[in-house]
Parts: sequence; C-alpha cells; structure tokens
Amino acid sequence: MREVFQQELREVQERLVEIAGLVEIAIDHATRAFNESNVALAEQVIAEDDKIDRASRDLDELAINILARQQPVARDLRIVVSALRISASLERMGDLSEHIAQLARYRFPEKVVPQSLRETFHELGMLDVAIARKLTKLLRSEDLELAEEIRNDDDRIDELHVGVFDAVLGEAWKGGATDTVDSTLASRYHERFADHAVTIAKNIQYLATGDFAMTIQEP
Repeated sequence: MREVFQQELREVQERLVEIAGLVEIAIDHATRAFNESNVALAEQVIAEDDKIDRASRDLDELAINILARQQPVARDLRIVVSALRISASLERMGDLSEHIAQLARYRFPEKVVPQSLRETFHELGMLDVAIARKLTKLLRSEDLELAEEIRNDDDRIDELHVGVFDAVLGEAWKGGATDTVDSTLASRYHERFADHAVTIAKNIQYLATGDFAMTIQEP
C-alpha cells in the first residue's frame, strides 16, 4: 500500500509538470499571436485551453482522492495540498493566455496595441514566456533559485505594467478608446500571468521547507 501511495504522489507531481508544459506552450503561442497579429496561433491557443482545464480538473480529483483515502501527513500532505493550489494557478494562467490570444483574434488583421507600446508588450511577452519555462523546470526540480528568478522577472513585469498605465493616461497618448482599453487589458493579463507564477513559486518553497509563512493567497 505504501508503494502505491508513493506512486500516486509521483503521479501528482508529474501531472503538475505536464500542465505547466501546456501553459508554457499556451503563453508562447499567445504572445506571438498578440505581437505578430497571427490569428492561426491565436485560434490554436483558444481551442487548446480546454485541454489545460481538463488536466487541472483531473489532477484535483486525484489529489482529493488521495486526501480521502490515504490521509497523508508531513511532506506527503504538503505535496497534495500544494498540488491543489498550484493546479488552480496553472489553470488560471492558461485562461490568461487565452485572453491574450482572444485580443489578437478580435483585432486581426490589425495589431492590438499602437506602435508606441509594441516594444513594451514584446518585452512583457518575452518575460512571461521565460517565467513559464522556469516554472516548468521549478516544478520538476524544486530548485528554489528558480523561484527567486521568477520573482525577479515579476518585478520587471510590474514595472512595465505601470509604464503602460502611465502611457495611456499621459497627455502625449494619441490612442483612441479601443487602443486604451486593449492596452490596459493586455497589460493586466500579462501582469496577472506572472503573479500566478509567483504564487506557484511560493507554494514550491512551502513544499520544500514546510514554512507556511512563505505562502501567499491565490491571486
């Protein structure tokens, strides 16, 4: 029975890595669709979001079943509890990738944001993709240095996010109402994607250390 239990815990961790990999693909395709006005990639992200949702639900069912049958303690309990939290964040990251792709689809064949903000959104996209890749590695390895890197990347995204708001509210802004709404929403989606990654990073720290003080609430 103990061996079966340990196999189930390994399956939980493996599924988290698989979902993170799906999210990594989703944000990569979504930001490329957004920046390149690639409607085919946007449609692909939107169509495949359900795969992330299903994988997250299946993982939650497995974790709840383990809690009910095995009544884990100590690190084993932390693995299952962390998995439920992480699964929720990964599912939301998939949704945010879909939202970015939807903006690209809605504005096709035009680009979503005006020329003055395209460099900013290119950097936002690159950072979100980098964070997603680090997150997949973090879930596989529990290398806490990656958690710190994710938080540092998030700090830069926060700076860019504030910069977008400053731009659309500034006197020099030449965009219309649609440009203002699209830029604001898109910046928020990129920023929230990174926030969820930070949440997961903190949960991995909790898993590794057992320190509840290092966790934060779900965004």
